[in-house]
Amino acid sequence: MSNLWKAFLASPILLGAAFAGSAVAAETVETVSVDALSNPESIQLAQVTSVSELSDVLPSDWAYTALQRLVEEYGCLEGYPDRSFRGNRALTRYEFAAGLNACLDVIVQLIGGGDDLDTIRRLQEEFAAELATIRGRVDTLEADVAELEANQFSTTTKLKGQLDAHLVVPFDADGDDDEVTFEYRGRLNLDTSFTGEDRLRTRLQFGDNINALGGVPGGFANSAGTDDNVVINDLYYSFPIGSRISAIVSANSTVSDDFVTSTIVPFDGSSVADYGGPQFYDQLSVGGDSLGVGFNVAFTDNIILDLGYATGRGQDATKGIFDEYEYIAQLNFLTDGLIDAAVTYIDGESGDGNGEEAIIAGLLSLDFGGFVLGGYYADQDGDSSFQFGAAVPSFLGGSAAGVYYAEDFDNDSVIEGYYSAEINKYWTLTPAVIYGDLDGDDNDSLYGVIRSTFNF
Repeated sequence: MSNLWKAFLASPILLGAAFAGSAVAAETVETVSVDALSNPESIQLAQVTSVSELSDVLPSDWAYTALQRLVEEYGCLEGYPDRSFRGNRALTRYEFAAGLNACLDVIVQLIGGGDDLDTIRRLQEEFAAELATIRGRVDTLEADVAELEANQFSTTTKLKGQLDAHLVVPFDADGDDDEVTFEYRGRLNLDTSFTGEDRLRTRLQFGDNINALGGVPGGFANSAGTDDNVVINDLYYSFPIGSRISAIVSANSTVSDDFVTSTIVPFDGSSVADYGGPQFYDQLSVGGDSLGVGFNVAFTDNIILDLGYATGRGQDATKGIFDEYEYIAQLNFLTDGLIDAAVTYIDGESGDGNGEEAIIAGLLSLDFGGFVLGGYYADQDGDSSFQFGAAVPSFLGGSAAGVYYAEDFDNDSVIEGYYSAEINKYWTLTPAVIYGDLDGDDNDSLYGVIRSTFNF
């Protein structure tokens, strides 16, 4: 049917061919005899293949482009025997008939003698019901789009949510904490973008943390002790500065690990216990309840420097933002291959003029193609905190599985084994076995936990 479309393209200039192009179809009175004028069908036409062959047609003429298309694209323009066009003279009825016939011949050739038109008519009749159905669906879609546009939440903001619930079964709890418990945490993130590359996040959080893992330092990774009250847990704006630098400015709850590009260890985010992530990030406990400022500088695609400053007293006029604070610098080496690694320096001031000692840490992850070894080592004035373990990012169709051992600067330790199973794209179940030992003494505890996570 491509020939048919060519015919449609030719048709807008058909009239021009009839009235202008074929004006050259017959000899003029200046060059033909009276017999020729009385019998114009005897005149011999001069076929041209390029408009440049017409001696009296110039590129400056107002109809030059139209004549050029008629000659070179459609081949239905003929000249006088002397290769002239004589575009200013009157058109006879014979010349009109000759030009119209020439262009009709071209159209007939393009559409294959009318077969394509018959095919189109037959197909329209054969698929009339389907075409009507498609037309109805398009009308419905247009109505739905109009309704969505009229009632949309925002053109710049997306609402994302997450709900984590923990069912806790103590196998061997410390003291009298041996009852089955349940706790939850809910988050609603309002993510706004003004340029497509930036993000303004406002997070509402609520939950009930009943200290179900009393014998495990750090507790759950996904927990909130708000006693069912809704609070603004996060408020920050992140944005790029050129192609190699990004920045973040926070007004609430930004702490050390929020500034880093990666926490490196493969258990962070997948584990049920909080010590699956590097514990030393939270050691200074200054927090960022009022102000946080950070930058990520990508020297190359693999080498990235993270810098961050957080203060917990920026809303106190007697203290200010430089009285109680912490800052972090982390240099990352990130690849899609074997090694991800980082070195970290954290220091700060608690407000009493002395502060805590600085922390120096190294993090490492080795990916052997589906099997990952990872962990960290941190030093604070001779005291150490460390973690090591193994993870499988995709285990038996699940999203992740892993086992690790972690110990903090106070010799509290955690051992966890977990398996995160993706039920569907909205729901993940993560059963885990967690062992905790507080103060390195005999007050150890063993728990079984099932975390249910809904994302929407």
